[in-house]
Amino acid sequence: MNAPTLRSAPPRHTLRSRFQAIGFLAGVIGTLVLCYPLAVAQAAGHLNVITIEGSINPASADYIMEAIEISEADGAAALLIELDTPGGLVSSSQDIIKAMLNAGVPTIVYVTPRGAWAASAGMFVTIAANLAAMTPGSSIGAAHPVSIGGGGAAPPSGEEGEAPARDISMEKAENLLASYVESIAKHRKRNVDWVVEAVRASVAVDAEKALELGVIDFVVSSRSELLEAVEGREVDVAGEAVTLKLKGAAVERIDMTLLQQIFNFLSDPNVAVILLMGGLMGLYIEFNNPGLILPGAAGAVCLVLTGIALQILPFDWIGLILIVAGLGLLIAEIFVTSFGLLFAAGIACFLLGGTMVFDQPDLSDLSVSFWSVLLPAVLGLGIFSGLVVFALGKSFVVAQQSGVDEMMGMIGRTSTDLSPRGKVFIRGEYWTSEAPEFIEEGTPVEVTAVEGLSLRVKRAIDSR
Repeated sequence: MNAPTLRSAPPRHTLRSRFQAIGFLAGVIGTLVLCYPLAVAQAAGHLNVITIEGSINPASADYIMEAIEISEADGAAALLIELDTPGGLVSSSQDIIKAMLNAGVPTIVYVTPRGAWAASAGMFVTIAANLAAMTPGSSIGAAHPVSIGGGGAAPPSGEEGEAPARDISMEKAENLLASYVESIAKHRKRNVDWVVEAVRASVAVDAEKALELGVIDFVVSSRSELLEAVEGREVDVAGEAVTLKLKGAAVERIDMTLLQQIFNFLSDPNVAVILLMGGLMGLYIEFNNPGLILPGAAGAVCLVLTGIALQILPFDWIGLILIVAGLGLLIAEIFVTSFGLLFAAGIACFLLGGTMVFDQPDLSDLSVSFWSVLLPAVLGLGIFSGLVVFALGKSFVVAQQSGVDEMMGMIGRTSTDLSPRGKVFIRGEYWTSEAPEFIEEGTPVEVTAVEGLSLRVKRAIDSR
């Protein structure tokens, strides 16, 4: 029978090595767990977000193009444009679309919040994005060209039995825009027939119908829901297929610069009309009351800002000339007795010029609100001008109440003998006076002329 074999305990350094290995493995696992969210975020990159509220104009176009450049430079996974616009300038929308179609970063347009719309030029921008989404309760379409004065109505009919008169300018704008949006829709694989109809027939649909028609890609209620919906979608960016990975991506907002905000404010035709009327009113007040300074300075500032707005917005010289002519007629009413005809003609010129000054249907689809902006502004200017004309006209028939000229014909009393010169007390003052004859002290006299600091007087008729 063999004796039992005794086994010795493992060396201490072997146990230590095992514990060290276990500790190292646990550290690696913990590090991986902690770094996993960061790794996912880094893989997803970050999402740049901008917001467009209001018209599509050079300021908002510069804002979008600058955001695209920033997104390309900082390696953003995508650029999200949250949109709510009634439309804008065709040239500005073309600049935006050109930048979006040639962008080196995926672009996503999201029409939000509820009640928002992507009308006219806003529809062009929406369909030009790699992906388009809308929130429930929003709408898109109505892209038929209109004038800034609110035009776009059917042309007047000709003689009985004849076809309606053609509006060549409107037809030109309509055909150009229809061809333009058709090419964009084909490139982005959207519903070509509907976008063309939106230009020619000014049709508009809600979010759900737009999704059904293939105009947009998603209907989502929030930004987070949108990011989940686009996750894993493949889009074409500069001719290359890019798969979107936005789940867990950090969101970074890009804001307008101060200069862009100022230009964006001035790009509203309603603001431009109000500034123009305010500037003309300021100059009108200064013209009628020289030396007040403040109205003239304020009017000059308003006209400078109007000049900046006119550099941004397309305008019609005929409309501008009519507005200036209206101001001239209001001023002429002060000096010419026309029984209000010049005044009425001036107001009519203001209204007509205000509706025509931005009438460029082939360049813009913005509109000046006639009832809420133009008419109140012109009426305010008219009422104020009418009060000025009335006050000045009344002052012409009122006898002068101050100054030396009002002394003509006044009655005073000699305080010394006039032989022929002496002193006369009149209007509470002693005046050196001269008479054509000797007049005794205390005799009533009448002023016949004022010569510097002396008077010419004669014996008052009732003193004889």
